[in-house]
Order: sequence, then structure tokens, then C-alpha cells
Amino acid sequence: MNPAYLPAVAALAGSAIGGLTSFASAWLTQHHQDRANHLSRDKARRRKVYKQFIDEGSKLYADALVHDLEVSALVSVYALVSRMRVLSSPAVIRKAEAVVRMIVETYLAPNRTAPELHELLSSHAIDPLRAFSEECRAELQALQDQGAHIQA
Repeated sequence: MNPAYLPAVAALAGSAIGGLTSFASAWLTQHHQDRANHLSRDKARRRKVYKQFIDEGSKLYADALVHDLEVSALVSVYALVSRMRVLSSPAVIRKAEAVVRMIVETYLAPNRTAPELHELLSSHAIDPLRAFSEECRAELQALQDQGAHIQA
């Protein structure tokens, strides 16, 4: 090889390495941003489904205390559980299914009287969604921690 070509080859190699490094850096940055955005959207979807389930489950539980079962009333809550099966962890799904079972059992039990309802409210025993809510909070916190790990 002619010694006059050596500086030109070194300059070309340096440019190629610099370009490749720049491309790799940009790709990694974009990849991390895309992943963080995906986690953020996933967390928002889960929050929305959890909120809907809590709203619907609370209404149905309150209705179940004083009314008899109407199967059509359960359709929306079963649909929400099915949506959670796509998005959520098995632990959250188990807690949601337990809430639905409790609602159905409450519908099948005798209706509560006004004094019985007052006693339930006074004893703070009327919190059928607590375990579900706590499991959802733990799952959302795990997603938050995972997102913080990605951004670090």
C-alpha cells in the first residue's frame, strides 16, 4: 500500500466509526424513549380499566346488598375482567375475580335491611374492593419502577 493513502484511509475509517457511533447512540436513545412511552401508555390503559372496574364493582356491590340478582347487571363487570386479562398480571385478575364472586354471592344472599346496612357502614366491614385496589397499586408501582429503570 502506498504510504500516501494511509492518512486518507485513516480519515475515512474515523468518519465511518464516528457515523456508526452517532447512529447507534441515536438508535439507543430512540429505543429507550419508545419503551418509556409504551410503558406510560400501558400504565394509563391499566389505570383506566381499574378505575372503571372499581366504579362498576362498587355500584354492583351496593345494589347487591338491597336487590336480587339481575344477570344483565353483571355483564359490564365481566367485560372489564376480560379486558384486564389482556393487560394485567395474574394477581390482579385473581383479585378482580374474587370481587365478582363476592358480588354474585351478595346478590344471592338475602337482601340487607336498613339497620344491617347501618351496622355494616359503622363497622367499616363494607370494603369489598380493598384487596383489588391494593394489588392494582402494587402493579402500577412496579410499572413505575420499571419505567424509572429504563430512563436511568
